[in-house]
Amino acid sequence: MTEERSSREDLGTRLRDARKYCGFSQEEVARHLSVSRSAVSLMESGSRSVNAMELGRLARLYQRSMESLTGTVSSESGSESVGLLARATAELSERDRQEVLRFAEFLRSRSSTSD
Repeated sequence: MTEERSSREDLGTRLRDARKYCGFSQEEVARHLSVSRSAVSLMESGSRSVNAMELGRLARLYQRSMESLTGTVSSESGSESVGLLARATAELSERDRQEVLRFAEFLRSRSSTSD
């Protein structure tokens, strides 16, 4: 496998994961980009290149940086991961948000005791 093909496949995987995380169908993404659903499928499989304009539109749609989609920085780093967590919990009930907060406190205490 060529390096270019491997890079396209990695990008495709990140695009698919971001789309699914945001809850979009390939059809919805295709309409947003003004391309066919099969074009989105080919992008996600790494069989089709993604141009800079498409990448920018996808980054805005998925509320991610272009760098996180291309893999030049970790999508789980710093404030971006906090933003993703905030968006994921925004529509939870107050009770469920409190449960998420308790779980976060548990994880933090567990990691501080294992150091």
